[in-house]
Amino acid sequence: MGNVILIGFMGCGKSSVAVKLSYRLKQSMTDTDRWIEKKQGKRITEIFEQDGEEAFREMETQALQYLKENAKNQVISVGGGMPVKEENRALMKEIGKVIYLRATAETLYERVKEDGARPLLQCENPFERIQKLLEDRKAAYEEAADIIIDVDDKSFSQILFEIDRALHPAVRPYPVYREQKETNRIEGTEPAVQEKGEASFSEMKAEPAEETSVPVQAGKGGQEEGQERRPRRLLVINGPNLNFLGIREKGIYGTKNYGDLLDMISRKAASCRARIDVFQSNHEGAIIDRIQAAYFDGTDGIIINPGAYTHYSYAIRDALASVSMPKVEIHISNIMEREEFRKVSVTAPACDKQIYGHGLEGYLEAVDYILANGKMMPEK
Repeated sequence: MGNVILIGFMGCGKSSVAVKLSYRLKQSMTDTDRWIEKKQGKRITEIFEQDGEEAFREMETQALQYLKENAKNQVISVGGGMPVKEENRALMKEIGKVIYLRATAETLYERVKEDGARPLLQCENPFERIQKLLEDRKAAYEEAADIIIDVDDKSFSQILFEIDRALHPAVRPYPVYREQKETNRIEGTEPAVQEKGEASFSEMKAEPAEETSVPVQAGKGGQEEGQERRPRRLLVINGPNLNFLGIREKGIYGTKNYGDLLDMISRKAASCRARIDVFQSNHEGAIIDRIQAAYFDGTDGIIINPGAYTHYSYAIRDALASVSMPKVEIHISNIMEREEFRKVSVTAPACDKQIYGHGLEGYLEAVDYILANGKMMPEK
């Protein structure tokens, strides 16, 4: 993956996002402010008071020089003023992918107005100070950034989803068939992404990512052999706790982790000449949003493991019923041999088939079922 660097004004959420992103990417995390405090043996406020801002800015550059030589596959959160210095911007570009978490002055002020530990806000009018600093730093932030994520009014899960989508672009080259490239995509959790150019969630739903056209063989969906069309597009949705495969209840779910599942699905996508998007969330609303987005983005079939939502989420059931494409419910364990509550699925009646007890291979069976029985959905 390489290093990922988060930049942005104080209060944009860099440190909190970095912790969650490091867990998500399974990478270590460094906060340059904490690194400086440890090295100097005093807090940032004390450095400002005793050594001055200019000395602190030099310490920031030293931190980047250290990270350039030593950081490997890390998520790095840097101080709000670090990108202002041209040398720092150049160093960050050498270290890794730079993501700017952008927020308005109003949002930033609401988040930091009660924080007395911000040296730059020790003034008569903190809001005006934020406005001025933000305007002064705007060009530097945008020049440094490879990716820009707007964070106003967004949950951590949505921000993480946007970062994940930006780090793993929507269309990736996969094995070549008859000199045409296939595509396969692995997604994150929730709506919307951009890369230095902005699109709203509604725009993204209405205009799916461009795909290559590949020759395919006719199946039940109907298509003359050799006739060119876009790859069949399937969506795998994994509900709560599926990201903890290999960690939770190994005696029931096995020792393979979530990454193993993604690798297996990627290989399946390549072998059957299909595009398979994979989405995981621990949040009911995010799952519903993704099901609804499938109506707009050209998805030809849905494979869903709703997790515990299987047994009580009528909201997910209604979302599945609202999209007229083939749908398969999948469960890794044999739910009919477990607790009584697991034997009841409120979501299965909205699907065409239910597969359980076949381990991770059940996902592959579900792919085969949809490819054999589904039809190419018309573009919206």
